[in-house]
Amino acid sequence: MIRLDVATVLLQWAAGGLLFLWVTTRRREIGVGYGWLLRSIFGVIAVGAAVVGFRTRTVPVREVASILTAAAAAAALVVSIVRRSDATKFPTMLDLIAPLIAAVGLVAGALDAAEGGSSVTVSVLRTLIGAAFLGAVTDAMLLGHWYLVQPGLPRRHLNELVRAVGFVWPAEVVALMLPTGMFSVWSGAVDDGWHGQLGWFWAASAVATIVLVFVTRAALRERYYSAVMAATGLLYLAILTGFGTDLVARAVLAG
Repeated sequence: MIRLDVATVLLQWAAGGLLFLWVTTRRREIGVGYGWLLRSIFGVIAVGAAVVGFRTRTVPVREVASILTAAAAAAALVVSIVRRSDATKFPTMLDLIAPLIAAVGLVAGALDAAEGGSSVTVSVLRTLIGAAFLGAVTDAMLLGHWYLVQPGLPRRHLNELVRAVGFVWPAEVVALMLPTGMFSVWSGAVDDGWHGQLGWFWAASAVATIVLVFVTRAALRERYYSAVMAATGLLYLAILTGFGTDLVARAVLAG
């Protein structure tokens, strides 16, 4: 069994968001402002992770990693601003430093959350996969909005993130079903406090997320610009169902 720790969830979100920022910007085709936006957002979320961690159940390695993640994101932001006149001079690998640091903190948080050696591996898997899942779906929605600023941007960038959500989704669902997982909620071995309703809500969220991924990809095949905005609206829904998939399961399994 694991505990749902808000500090770890926030660091997951920051780590995944910063990782997929690099995935999107590594080809240097997106305006520098997009990087400024995401580094600022996820840097602040990393700071929030540290604040919550220090005020609740402190895990020193995780909290230090959260601070260093925010610092690394801020450093990349400063370098990008300084070199804004020639974006080719910005070393894109700089954006990988923050998520790598965050990964160390996430492992520390997962190890602290695990209760008993048998659940350590499952706890680490859920935490790292969940970070990728939450980051991919959030960045996809944010990138969809960026097309308003840069309407000539090729759709392959948004398609890449939507596909990433689809690829990570099976790993996320399987990780949450590993013992002790959601099968135990459906069987009644784990009491969700709602007579099993949260277990079915989780299942509905998981199914809805992958359905939204396929519908979004179908929308992006339409050649009209309005299709991008429709896809962005669908991704808003995917964020809700995606977070429901990750957080509801972990809250229920925290017992």
